[in-house]
Amino acid sequence: MIQTMLAISVVLFAVTIAIAVLRLIIGPSMPDRVIAMDVIGVNLLATIGVVSIVYGTKAYLEVILILGILSFISTIAFSKYIERGVIVERKRDR
Repeated sequence: MIQTMLAISVVLFAVTIAIAVLRLIIGPSMPDRVIAMDVIGVNLLATIGVVSIVYGTKAYLEVILILGILSFISTIAFSKYIERGVIVERKRDR
């Protein structure tokens, strides 16, 4: 029963990722694309978590942590780029 629910959840996460990829490609504006990338990242983390439960291993938990950090940092970087046009501001003394 639990294995069936986990398999269904993986399929539903895959459908959600496919819809988010469609929004990433079609997205009318840049903020829509950034949100789609964030949704893809979160659903990918959830999918890896379910796969970790299915296989009964803790090896994927480190992968989830690293991908979560990278997803968060990329979302912040793209949002800052959209807002200001630059990611890292440098002050020049000249």
